[in-house]
Amino acid sequence: MSTDSPRTGDEWSRAELLARIVTESQRHHADYSLLNQAMADSVGLHPTDMQCVALLGMEPGPVSTGDIARLTGLTSGSATRLVDRLVKASIVERRTDPNDRRRSLVSLSPEARERIGAAWDTPSRAFGAVLESYSDSELAVIADYLHRAAEVGRTQAKRLTSGEPG
Repeated sequence: MSTDSPRTGDEWSRAELLARIVTESQRHHADYSLLNQAMADSVGLHPTDMQCVALLGMEPGPVSTGDIARLTGLTSGSATRLVDRLVKASIVERRTDPNDRRRSLVSLSPEARERIGAAWDTPSRAFGAVLESYSDSELAVIADYLHRAAEVGRTQAKRLTSGEPG
């Protein structure tokens, strides 16, 4: 059965819907990885660096290198090297933590925030156009699913990297 069928949700069995969601989630992940690579190439960054920039853009304020390691799943040494590359490229700024002078905090530079934000303008409008076709209650379900799925992803990534059995 084609997943491109114009049937409505009421015309799919639960098993078909669940299978479709799994398939579409895998496609979404693969396609988003391609988008991340293309966006990274367009702004002159490595895809891992681009992912870090995206995560930093969502944080309410500066974060420590340890926080970057936690957000990206990198080791502390790899996160430090990533921050060093981003500082050298003027993508992030590193400042001493005013509450703990032994620690530094990292944030996107205003210029990088503007430049990379501008690169996301067209993709953001395209994704926004897709979301416009959904009702508020459908958007709530989509947001809930994405939140819960991300939580599962983080938990499973932690399980896999720690060597815990399935």
